[in-house]
Amino acid sequence: MSLKSAKQPTYEMAAEKLQEALVKEYKRHRYLLDSDNISEEDKERYHSILKMNVGLSAYATALQFLSECLEQYHGQKVIILLDEYDVPLENAYFNGFYDEMVSFICSLFESALKTNDSLEFAVITGCLRISRESIFTVLNNLKVVSVLDESYAEYFGFTQEEADNFLEVYGIPDRRDEVKEWYDGYLFGNTEVYNPWSVINYVYDIAHKNTEFPKPYWSNTSSNSIIRELIEKADDKTKSELEMLIAGGTIEKPVHEDITYENIYKSQDNLWNFLFFIGYLKAVERNFMEQQIYLSMKIPNDEILYVYKNHVREWFTQCVERQDLTGLIKAFENGGCEEAAEIITTQLMETISFYDYREYYYHGFLAGLLKNSRGYVIKSNRESGPGRYDLVLKTRRILKGKAIILELKVADNVHRLEEGCMEALNQIEDKHYENDILEEGYPGVLKYGICFYKKECMVMTN
Repeated sequence: MSLKSAKQPTYEMAAEKLQEALVKEYKRHRYLLDSDNISEEDKERYHSILKMNVGLSAYATALQFLSECLEQYHGQKVIILLDEYDVPLENAYFNGFYDEMVSFICSLFESALKTNDSLEFAVITGCLRISRESIFTVLNNLKVVSVLDESYAEYFGFTQEEADNFLEVYGIPDRRDEVKEWYDGYLFGNTEVYNPWSVINYVYDIAHKNTEFPKPYWSNTSSNSIIRELIEKADDKTKSELEMLIAGGTIEKPVHEDITYENIYKSQDNLWNFLFFIGYLKAVERNFMEQQIYLSMKIPNDEILYVYKNHVREWFTQCVERQDLTGLIKAFENGGCEEAAEIITTQLMETISFYDYREYYYHGFLAGLLKNSRGYVIKSNRESGPGRYDLVLKTRRILKGKAIILELKVADNVHRLEEGCMEALNQIEDKHYENDILEEGYPGVLKYGICFYKKECMVMTN
């Protein structure tokens, strides 16, 4: 039985979905009602659960009761398989009814997995380690297999051989490198596997010509909210770590295998651990220091990298929209080079970059800062003269309006910022970027050379 259907916005709806999942199992075994091995009293109880005309407490012991009926019919003890055990808990935590859901799941699991004399054994799967989760404190003799263990590792996804065979069958073996970059990289123990959901969807879409490009198929809404939380609450250290990960680097963190939903937000380390256990990071090296396991972790593949980058973009956009950046426009209007440089540098310090500080990163960054500039239209990389300017701001009015050209450069060290600004200004003049603007009728053009080095900025005008 899967508990995935309990992903609902309220406790009542989530509990109802769990009831329906249990009823589905009862319907699957409806043949029990025709058996002489089942007492009339038990058949009456079975019917009441099927019809959903009993209270929620009856469903808290429903798995145990079904097990007893199955043993009476088959003369054998029962194997219970529970998939995605933690979906109700994760969903409940993020929707504000965690304690209520824990209480119900605890009763369901205790009756089914501890006090159930009809149980042979059970297999339970989920993202987070289960041995210390509050619902399992009543259970004994649990054998836990986590993402760090080698046991069963190859069964958590497609191996390289399986992925290659899959692509071969569908006639797209030439897509191997692309599939590997996007969907491989998940590490269980020492075994690397592909995300099967994403590979299946990718192959289907390519085979049916729905797309020519890889797409991010796998996304967990609640888990993505953890990334948003990490980004929004990031201090300077965490921002630096996110930049390092997005650039393909690694970070080292202590691993806490007993993390629960209740303590995800208690520390940044817990957030990193959660992202590791749900597959948004993978371990590339393990160290044991001071009686603690430390993991060197990185982003596993391009699909997950897309999720990080997308959230950084959204966060940056929201940050800009919340701020009053009219001071930057006023600085450009009034020739305030130092003031403009200070505002841009402050914003760079606050943001998270993922373009390795190339010119197109700064271009997009500055365009983002200026896009909500009231009274101005911003244009980017438009034809003007024999070359293309980076950014131009123009008021809607022409005769009494203003136009501002911004040309960007990137220095290879902090001491060459001024040189970069001068190069930008010279380029504006040499390529006559202002010609088209003056022909439109604007009375004059303000010209700025802006140079960047990492998160430092210098602005100059002629």
